[in-house]
Amino acid sequence: MALTKPRIIELLLVTTVPAMFVASRTVPSFRLVALTVIGGTFAAGGANTFNMYYDRDIDAIMDRTKRRPLVSGVVRPAEALTLSIGLEVSAFLLLFLEVNLVSALLSLAAALFYVGVYTVWLKRRYASNIVIGGAAGAVPVLVGWSAVTGHVGAPAWVMFGIVVAWTPPHFWALAIRHRDDYSRASVPMLPSVADSGRVVREILAYTALVAALSVLLVFVAHLGWVFLGIALVLDAGLVRYAMALRRGPSQRQAMRLFGYSITYLTTLFLAMGAVAISQHP
Repeated sequence: MALTKPRIIELLLVTTVPAMFVASRTVPSFRLVALTVIGGTFAAGGANTFNMYYDRDIDAIMDRTKRRPLVSGVVRPAEALTLSIGLEVSAFLLLFLEVNLVSALLSLAAALFYVGVYTVWLKRRYASNIVIGGAAGAVPVLVGWSAVTGHVGAPAWVMFGIVVAWTPPHFWALAIRHRDDYSRASVPMLPSVADSGRVVREILAYTALVAALSVLLVFVAHLGWVFLGIALVLDAGLVRYAMALRRGPSQRQAMRLFGYSITYLTTLFLAMGAVAISQHP
């Protein structure tokens, strides 16, 4: 459980299932939802396990991660790697055989992107690591949409964009608190290599993009005025917390933004799923 990072997977699934509701405009079959969720859980869990396998050297340096299973010796590296590969193979086969090929390929692509592009290539080299790497965490909305339709439509791409744009403010807020950890491990997360002014400006820029995309989704997915109202209220809260960080870029304000960002994404996607169902009962 610890190797697969279940708390991160929860957030990924919160975006997957509502995307299925919007795609179908009703409640999809329980079987389809369950199989998609299980397949997505295996794929994300396998990628997260590989992340721990590859990063075990820097995890040992950082206070936030030094109690992880591979650092503490509870699990051996070879065991973790075997689990990672097993989960990815299981995810692909399950989605391919029981959902469809498009969903299986998207899920596999997300895992490979997270492992190869983010974990191995970007994370230790570039301050833009999470900006590009965050795309992996946005693919579950495409998996959910394609599980219902067999393809990826325009609304799914807007949802994808929301999650991609949401990831930097969410992660950088947490990284502000753990700035010293990243510096110690020589991981160039933006808050550990840039001044506070630049970090806050980029957080504000991505926050504005999230808000713009949430409004665009209303019209692309035909979600109506109720969802527009919900999105605007949530957007106002996200902007408020980001602006508060601008006035005082403290760890306390950063963690407030981090906490609200989770509430934001969860509520936004649950609302879009509920509205989609209410429009076509």
